[in-house]
Amino acid sequence: MRGKWAAPTLVLLASLPALAADLSPAERKVVTAIQSYHNQDVALLERLVNVNSGTLNLPGVREIGRLYGDEFAALGLSTRWIPMEEAGRAGHLVAEHHGGGGKRILLIAHLDTVFEPDSPFQSFVRHGDSAEGPGTSDIKGGVVVILAALRGLKTAGLLRHTDLTVFLTGDEERPGQPLALARRDLIAAGRASDLALDFEAMARQDGQDAIHIGRRSASSWRLTTSGKSGHSSGVGRGGGYGAVYELARIIDEFRRELPDANLTFNTSLIAGGATAELDASGTHASASGKDNIIAAVAVAEGDLRSLSDQQTDRVRQKMQAIVARSLDGASAAISFTEGYPAMAPSAASQALFDQLQEVDHDLGLPPLTEGDPATRGAGDIAFVARDVPGLVGMGAAGKGAHTIGESVDLSSLSPQAERAALLILRLSAPNR
Repeated sequence: MRGKWAAPTLVLLASLPALAADLSPAERKVVTAIQSYHNQDVALLERLVNVNSGTLNLPGVREIGRLYGDEFAALGLSTRWIPMEEAGRAGHLVAEHHGGGGKRILLIAHLDTVFEPDSPFQSFVRHGDSAEGPGTSDIKGGVVVILAALRGLKTAGLLRHTDLTVFLTGDEERPGQPLALARRDLIAAGRASDLALDFEAMARQDGQDAIHIGRRSASSWRLTTSGKSGHSSGVGRGGGYGAVYELARIIDEFRRELPDANLTFNTSLIAGGATAELDASGTHASASGKDNIIAAVAVAEGDLRSLSDQQTDRVRQKMQAIVARSLDGASAAISFTEGYPAMAPSAASQALFDQLQEVDHDLGLPPLTEGDPATRGAGDIAFVARDVPGLVGMGAAGKGAHTIGESVDLSSLSPQAERAALLILRLSAPNR
């Protein structure tokens, strides 16, 4: 059954912020509509949060996709489901409205959360103007912001002027493989758009609402070292230093030589000895050996996060050079696994941020600040960032993402929807 919006409660224009005088009459109607539905938005968020949609809970992801699809269809958008069983995931939801004469706008969020059905954290619990629950801010609150913004435009009779694609991936928290397949359709949607708005949770930085124009990448690496095994009495004295010393040397030189702006490098798992190996998932290691045997093999893995693809390439070259400087009697090899690309800040994204600041000013909302990209993890918008500019953090504000106790600031839902709706409306004007 299609989702239906309840009749709005009356909200007087006098309740709008003082600087709302800078809004056009049409924009005032949008803001009034969004504010009048706040309680319904909170009720919808509660309903959505109480449906488990952990990435690997494929039926749950499909169910939340169906619920979202009903809500978008009720607003007049066409919806379609893209199955992703081949990538080991449930699929993606796409909702579209075409026909406007302005910018083609891509709105990005996701269906899944990190909380699988076996998590003890399963329910929406409200505490005044905040609420705890799985996915409250990452990212179900963000999808409610999208719905609230589009409903505000529709109520004011302005949605028909927009050209929108809403793309909700079903596996943002644990992407399906191969990644090229799992993100194929999102990349295509980006190439068919002029800009992208990412509805991950809004950050707050030094007490101000923060929107980002950059996100860091996320890729992984695996290091394997080997050495001449033998009695420990010969270590460093003709018997070489073995695999563990070689591994330690490399990891320590990474620590000393790799630091760079906006870069983080992490070593997450190590094993070494007479034998050592990592399992296929890369989450478990096993090793065997004795204290009087020089280690024959050692393995380590970790991740690398950068702000641009150029930075990633530069750092990987440094890593390979360090690996090549082997100790006596040892050797090493490193491999890299591609993950999420970087979304490098750009002049076009900066201009988009400046337009959002104008919207923010006209709404009379507290000033926005540009967020530090080092504070955000990787995200789906990075897959389209090579083709279009974008903004990150257009969703609801919250705390504790990915942890038990994750929460959302319910008072942020309407202001974020107002920002999004008016930015969409202004970008949709034909002369833009």
